[in-house]
Amino acid sequence: MNTQNVKAGVLGGLAGGLVFGMLMAMMGMLPMIASLVGSDSAVVGFVVHLIISAGIGLGFGLLLGDRVTGTCAGVWQGALYGMVWWVLGPLVMMPLMMGMGVQFAQAFTTQNLMSLMGHVIYGMVLGAVFALLRARNVGTRQALS
Repeated sequence: MNTQNVKAGVLGGLAGGLVFGMLMAMMGMLPMIASLVGSDSAVVGFVVHLIISAGIGLGFGLLLGDRVTGTCAGVWQGALYGMVWWVLGPLVMMPLMMGMGVQFAQAFTTQNLMSLMGHVIYGMVLGAVFALLRARNVGTRQALS
């Protein structure tokens, strides 16, 4: 396991989570996230969202980290990764956790399309921050050699 990929993935996930979390706050969606842990507090929803964001970022680092060859590649891979998580999160896992069943039939509602946009933005920030952190770490290691 490449610990640099893990660290960059978690930090990139948190950065993306901050941006996406602000968008979710503006749309009033954080209480729904908080409901996953039995709360209706926007603050709790934001904390839960950041924890999930860090975990998803960790997955990015593990699954795609070695494929990120630069910032542009990181942004595109992050955008695609965000799309995958849009399907897995709000269309599959979250509805199942809330006892509603998968929501594929609802995928193209206005709310879900806004969620898709948020997930893509999250992924782009994740990928960009990941690539920048990796480039900094590679440059530091080369300078030390």
